[in-house]
Amino acid sequence: MGVRIRAAGEDDWELVVRLLDEAFQDDPVSGWVFPGEEYRRRTHPRLMAAFTDIVLAEGRIDVTADGTACALWVSVPAGGHPGAGQGDGAEDAVRLREAVDPANQRVERIARLAAAAHPADRAHEYLWMIGVTPSRQGEGLGGALIGHVLDRCDREGLPAYLEASSARSTRLYERLGFARTGTPLDLPDGGPRMWPMWREPRTAARP
Repeated sequence: MGVRIRAAGEDDWELVVRLLDEAFQDDPVSGWVFPGEEYRRRTHPRLMAAFTDIVLAEGRIDVTADGTACALWVSVPAGGHPGAGQGDGAEDAVRLREAVDPANQRVERIARLAAAAHPADRAHEYLWMIGVTPSRQGEGLGGALIGHVLDRCDREGLPAYLEASSARSTRLYERLGFARTGTPLDLPDGGPRMWPMWREPRTAARP
């Protein structure tokens, strides 16, 4: 049986924020940005809310029909970057920190690193985040959500890009046709590594 997928709207805001918060509470990058379990529990949802706001405004959020998984996508034009829609990546990073956790420089630091590594020479689809409720992880929901957009990328001849935040997720993305690209992002102060990954379309664009 296939996974039913629909586009999220403003009414799904709380659902998406909750899914992302639950899915990334134990993620290595989230642990670096918000060290300490209690601090992360209180503050991490603000970052997920900010991401949800940006992508609802600029991109597309897909959710499974049963509300157990979601994927955040932004269409990035050649020469562009995903962000708050104004200024450059550095300015977006400052605004993100001020909105989420003003005293936490790591929020801004990771946003700057991701913006600097983001490919800018070709239009592409950017998988900002994907979250699956912990009790349903490993069931193929994430792969189905990603494949939903990759099918369109293949039809339209569009590449896709993402940053993997763990070795486990990297293996999933590799099975879907992504390959590591550029230089890994090593977060400072003993932080984890992130892997930029790029996927070429598997079919040419139709004339």
